[in-house]
Amino acid sequence: MDFTFNAFYTLIAAVIVLLLGRFLVNKIDFLKRYNIPEPVAGGLVAAIISLLVHSLWGYSITTSSELQTSFMLIFFASIGLSANFSKLREGGIGLVIFLFAISIFIILQNAVGMSLATLLGIDPLIGLIAGSITLTGGHGTAGAWGEIFEVEHGIQGALALGMASATFGLIIGGIIGGPLAKLLINRYNLATARTDQQIEKRDNTPMDSTSEEYVQFEYPHRLRLITADNAITTLGLFAGCLAFAEFMTGFSKGTAFELPTFVWALGGGVLLRNVLEGIFKVQIFDRAIDVFGNASLSLYLAMALLSLKLWQLADLAGPLMVILGAQTITMALYAAFVTFRIMGKNYDAAVLAAGHCGFGMGATPTAVANMQAITNMYGASHKAFLIVPLCGAFFVDLINATVIQMILKFFA
Repeated sequence: MDFTFNAFYTLIAAVIVLLLGRFLVNKIDFLKRYNIPEPVAGGLVAAIISLLVHSLWGYSITTSSELQTSFMLIFFASIGLSANFSKLREGGIGLVIFLFAISIFIILQNAVGMSLATLLGIDPLIGLIAGSITLTGGHGTAGAWGEIFEVEHGIQGALALGMASATFGLIIGGIIGGPLAKLLINRYNLATARTDQQIEKRDNTPMDSTSEEYVQFEYPHRLRLITADNAITTLGLFAGCLAFAEFMTGFSKGTAFELPTFVWALGGGVLLRNVLEGIFKVQIFDRAIDVFGNASLSLYLAMALLSLKLWQLADLAGPLMVILGAQTITMALYAAFVTFRIMGKNYDAAVLAAGHCGFGMGATPTAVANMQAITNMYGASHKAFLIVPLCGAFFVDLINATVIQMILKFFA
């Protein structure tokens, strides 16, 4: 029997999951020590409880996907609204190098998936589904390509396989990023973990957007002072970004520049921010954008994990599990031995490696949550928070789409 939660009950459940995750991370030393994000900790417990209930009594819950999608779009819009062109230049050559690392990994990810699929005696395109389509692309890309693979390439059940693979990646991406970064930080003595007292003192100190240490998303628990007027104005900006995204998604459908809705939300934010600030000299309230962006990030992740139906993973064929296991190992090794090293082999590079694990296996929100867990414990990494959100949300999807199209043309 399936129970459907409307938007209100979904929101209540997501908040409970976040509070549970916060409690678990604060009380269980293992979770805190290995920097597991709070939404992941709480969401996994909720998913396991849901699995037990389904297995014992046959009950399951379907949450509001519309609300989940809305929070995802708000998060990506917040990235765009935070993208002041003058600040983006601070990314410098590091942004280019990181994009290069991402591009190579997407090719490698598909090579691993398709090679293993061939060795295991299944269609190599299934390896592509268990490659960058679902792992780098996430659920949205999996859904978009699933129908194409079923209709045009004859891969039966491609959509279900894609969703299951993306679900696996979302979980693993949130699990391996923190421990990997901690391992790198400790091995090379890159930073010292802060005490609970130091973290509490920092979080209770108001963050000023004019401060040199101010970077969006970096400290989700840090105190930010905003007013009702700022909040209302900022909500209007978010509404404009989402309206622009909805319009452009429909307008570009079936054209050469068709892009996922969240990419248009991010692009709308970039455009709106820099037009208002650069041309009309309108003040943009970064603290308010940060508050809404962080809240949306946490709620989106909580809802995504709350909606997981782990029993669907049991339906994955053995060969697909082998491929996904190999992809996990490949991601961890690449982040540790390539991303970390070419990005400077320093603390920023370790945080970037955690972020790469997040969107290389799951999604950009997972990447940001991974980095937040690290910087909350070890300190700021402005470079990582300048580079990862924009790369993971925008450039990676363009690169991924290009690589997928080239592979399909070759096999066609």
